Parts: sequence; C-alpha cells; structure tokens
Amino acid sequence: MRVVSFTLNGKPTSLTVDETRPLLWVLRDDLGLTGTRFGCGEGECGACTVVVDGQATRSCVTSIGDVAGKHVLTIEGLARDGKLHPIQEAFVEHVAYQCGYCTPGMIMKAYAMLQANPKATRADIVKEFDAHLCRCGTHVRIVSAVEAAAGTMKGGAR
Repeated sequence: MRVVSFTLNGKPTSLTVDETRPLLWVLRDDLGLTGTRFGCGEGECGACTVVVDGQATRSCVTSIGDVAGKHVLTIEGLARDGKLHPIQEAFVEHVAYQCGYCTPGMIMKAYAMLQANPKATRADIVKEFDAHLCRCGTHVRIVSAVEAAAGTMKGGAR
C-alpha cells in the first residue's frame, strides 16, 4: 500500500491503495465514480476508457500506480457548471446510444481524439473507433455524433 496522488477531474486526489490495483476499480469502488464501465476486463472493448494526460486509456488494464502525478478525466468530469460538453450534447442529439453501456467510454475516446485532432474527418473517426465495441450496433449514430461534435468544437474545444 502506498499513497497515490493525481489530479482527478481537475481536483487533486490522494489515496492509500495497492498501486497495482486497476484504475477502473479505484474509480468505481473507492471514489464512487461509476460512469466508467467494466466491459471485458482485458482492455479490448473500450467501455472503461478514461483520459489520462490527454490520451484515451483503458482503465481496466491501467494500474492506479501508473497514474501517479497525472491528470485523469472521467465522464463525470466532462460537464461543466451543469452544462453538458459538446460531445455529450451530440450523443444526445444523435441518439448515439441504445443501452448506454459503452457510451461513457465512447465519449471519453471522442474527447481525447478531438483534443488531439480537432479537424477529424469521418474517416478519422471511423478508424479511431474501430477498436471500441457497441453491442447494440449504434456505431453509425456514434460516428455521426462525434462528427457533429468535431464540427461544433472546431476552434472552441475545451
């Protein structure tokens, strides 16, 4: 056990924890942030995606020790002052969810991607989301939502 300190959704966070524990379970069980989902547990599906220092990261295969000193952003940290982030708004507008299980991971992937490439094209989005699974089959709406968010955020990404 050791103290692990990092910034979580813009706030300094420290906790004493087994540093090998998966970030996913620390977020959900220790910190009560249940928006990040458990899917496969092997880093394959993307349901557990969070953003660590600007990079989309599979939290089920990332240890809490690996985020020491870093900035972690979860789905709970995206909305600001009660207002949804443009990506979240686009997911609602395009009904880019069905059961909603994969949605937080998809939104976090979109956030990281659009921060790195604000002018992402539809082809860029399809390529980036190829490794994210949606069992309900809403991929077409997800891609449309991310494409719309990219258009909204150009020059104004936050």
